[in-house]
Amino acid sequence: MTLELDHVGIGEEPGAALPVVSAVAAPGHPGVVAVETEQAPVLASLIAGGRMRPDTGRVLLDGHEDAAAVRAAVALVDTPGVAEPFPVITLRRIVREELAFASRRPSRAHVDTVLDELGLRQWADTAVQRVPTDVRVRLLVELALLRDGVTGVVLTSPERHGGAVSDWFAVVREVARRGVTVVLVTSKAAAETVEQLLDTIQTEGPEDVTFPTGSAATPLRKLRGASEPASVGPTDGGDPRLPSDPEAPATVPTEAPA
Repeated sequence: MTLELDHVGIGEEPGAALPVVSAVAAPGHPGVVAVETEQAPVLASLIAGGRMRPDTGRVLLDGHEDAAAVRAAVALVDTPGVAEPFPVITLRRIVREELAFASRRPSRAHVDTVLDELGLRQWADTAVQRVPTDVRVRLLVELALLRDGVTGVVLTSPERHGGAVSDWFAVVREVARRGVTVVLVTSKAAAETVEQLLDTIQTEGPEDVTFPTGSAATPLRKLRGASEPASVGPTDGGDPRLPSDPEAPATVPTEAPA
């Protein structure tokens, strides 16, 4: 799947809400959108994910304009105010809610399976705001890919959580190597480092990539393709974000599909 942002923008210069940007993302090669200011990364992510129409330009999926198909195939990941977990939520709870969202049974055993396969069991009871950025990116991207039909992700501003760009981009690189289409929306400074690392990516199929057991690079092979129904899940189309009160009934930590 190839996703192209063809000179998309919102507003007029100077001071456009989203200055005109272009990027092409395909399996094995992430598309990089470098934008600044607080609002622009969210707008760029919404456009890339088919959730917002740009004032100028086009979003093309395999060469065609089809916003509905983009929404079905592309998940927004960690987009501020739209698809991000509340800072105090633990990784264990995020996994439980996302399993329900992806129509997998959110039992404790399945939650533990996810954390074990990703090599993140040690962080299970840690608030997401306290984990390294590469851990956060790994968890949220892999959980998004459990959703039916999702073959691409838009990852928003991972640099805002700190850490070395090379660490969290290593996660992006491994996901792209498995054939996932990734659009990375990031700052101009981080994008410069990413561009230097892009030539390290090699396109490989999911079965061609070897991951050490228990490493943070291990894909969720046991969970993908499972057909067990979830015991809970969103049904009312309401706000898909987790509540700020960790004891309140939760929905999901990321954005609901269209």
